[in-house]
Amino acid sequence: MNFHAKVASDIEGLSHQVDPLSRRGFFLAASAAAAAGYTLAAGPVRADAIHTETSGLTVGDAKVKVADGEMPLYYARPANVQNPPVILVAMEIFGLHEYIKDVTRRLGKLGAFAAAPDYYFRTGEDLPKLMPFVNKKPDAELFSDLDATVAWAKSQGGDTNRLGIIGFCRGGRTVWEYAAHNPGLKAGVAFYGSLVDPETQKSIWPKNPIERAGEMKAAVLGLYGEADQGIPVSQVETMKTALKDAGKTFEIKIYPGAPHGFHADYRASYRKEAAEDAWNQMIGWLKKYQVLA
Repeated sequence: MNFHAKVASDIEGLSHQVDPLSRRGFFLAASAAAAAGYTLAAGPVRADAIHTETSGLTVGDAKVKVADGEMPLYYARPANVQNPPVILVAMEIFGLHEYIKDVTRRLGKLGAFAAAPDYYFRTGEDLPKLMPFVNKKPDAELFSDLDATVAWAKSQGGDTNRLGIIGFCRGGRTVWEYAAHNPGLKAGVAFYGSLVDPETQKSIWPKNPIERAGEMKAAVLGLYGEADQGIPVSQVETMKTALKDAGKTFEIKIYPGAPHGFHADYRASYRKEAAEDAWNQMIGWLKKYQVLA
């Protein structure tokens, strides 16, 4: 069995990252990064990570009832706006930390009721110990958690008839999977989401995104890096072929020279030009498929 079959591709992509910008003063001290709410499990945190202010937004933490308890969630929505569209934010493997919260605020600034559920909450572990746990989470439980988040957002006045989802890294895989699960989803955007799962995961991850291509119920945009060491371009091309053969609505864009995590502005993998273009592609996609106005 080769290495790709044993290790989830998003984790492998992260493990091959090389810091091209490591110079004194470029990264925050660990204490400052932790104080700012970033996970240290992902490595050094860039000092110039994007910070989105809360002006014009209602933001906060909430609890969502799920089958076996209450799931923490962070949300951002435009203040004093009725019936905003709902966009789920699917986390990286590093959990619900400041980068994901900031992305949630950015979506709020676009007019969405953005909700980022902490669906790894059951582990009860600190983030550095989280990674082994994320591979034990069954897709069925993940879907249930996301469905509960949608129901919560609707109860809070969100317009779930305009439902979207975006996700990064492992959350990008979640986008593909949830687009095959929820017929009420309008559109999704997967940032470097893994497309092939380790065979050892079959009992809890029954089908990988490529195997679910024919089941897609929403329009999905996939955004990938040519230099991603965990998700080779050949895999992305296989996904494109599967979606095309199934007659699904999709687009996939591959950024030349971009590594895994190119949108993660707090990490050394960040590539500003690709990240900004990908964000604009996301906005256009969500507008085209009537999630954003």
